[in-house]
Amino acid sequence: MHGALFVAKTGLSAQDTSLKVISNNLANVATVGFKKDRAVFEDLLYQARRQPGAQNAEGAQLPTGLQLGSGVRTTGTQKLFQTGEIQITDEAFDVAINGRGFMQVTLPNGDLAYTRNGQFHLNGDNELVNADGYLIEPAITLPADVLSFSVGNTGIVEVVTAGNTDPTQIGQIQLADFVNPQGLQAIGQNLFRETAASGAPTLNNPGDGGTGILQQGSLEGSNVNAVEELVNMITTQRAYEINSKVISTADEMLSFVTQTI
Repeated sequence: MHGALFVAKTGLSAQDTSLKVISNNLANVATVGFKKDRAVFEDLLYQARRQPGAQNAEGAQLPTGLQLGSGVRTTGTQKLFQTGEIQITDEAFDVAINGRGFMQVTLPNGDLAYTRNGQFHLNGDNELVNADGYLIEPAITLPADVLSFSVGNTGIVEVVTAGNTDPTQIGQIQLADFVNPQGLQAIGQNLFRETAASGAPTLNNPGDGGTGILQQGSLEGSNVNAVEELVNMITTQRAYEINSKVISTADEMLSFVTQTI
C-alpha cells in the first residue's frame, strides 16, 4: 500500500476527533460553568532510512538524515479552566466562583464530585442541592421559617428567620482546589471526579489558599468563545479536505502505475 494513504488516513482520523471536540464545545456554549476542551495531537513513529550524523561512503558526516513520518494520532483532550463570564441573575440560590476552585457535591453512592456550576435549589427537606438533586458538601439545611438567604464572598451562609431579625449562620461553603485541574475526569452533569493525575483536593474557604471568592446572585457562564470555535472548525475542515486530497492523489498515482505496467 502506498505510504501516503496510511499517513493521510491518520490525518483524517485526527481531524474527525478534533471536529467532535469542537462540536461538543459549541453544543455547551450556554452551559453554566462549562469548560471547553481542545484536542492534543502528536506525530507517530518515524522510519529512519538514514540516521542524521551518519557517514557516507566517502567518510563524510551527513548533516541531515532520511526520516519518514507515519502520521499523527490524538493523545488526549485537555480541559481549559479559564473563568467564564460572570452573569448577574439576582437569584438567591445562584452562586458563582470568581477565581480558582470547585464546589463539592455528594453523589448517590457517597462519593464526592466537583463542579463550577453554582445553580442551586432546595429539595423537599429544605436542603441545598444542585439541579440533579445532589447535596452540596458540607450539607446545608435551611430552617422552615426562613425569610431570607445569603452567601458571603467567603462562603458563610446566613439566614433570617421569622421572629428573629438578626442573621444566623447555618453553614460554610468550601472550595476544593487541585494541583492539576486538567487531570480531573469529566463525568457529565457539570461534574468532575478526582483522579491520580489531578491530585488530592485541598479544601479552603473561598478567598483562602488562592481560591476565588463567591458571588451570590450570579452564575459563571461557559468559557467557550463561539467565534474562536467556528474559526477552529473551518481550520479543521480545510485540514480534512487536504488529507482527502492526499488520498485522491495517491490513488491516482497507483492507478497510473497499474495501467502503465
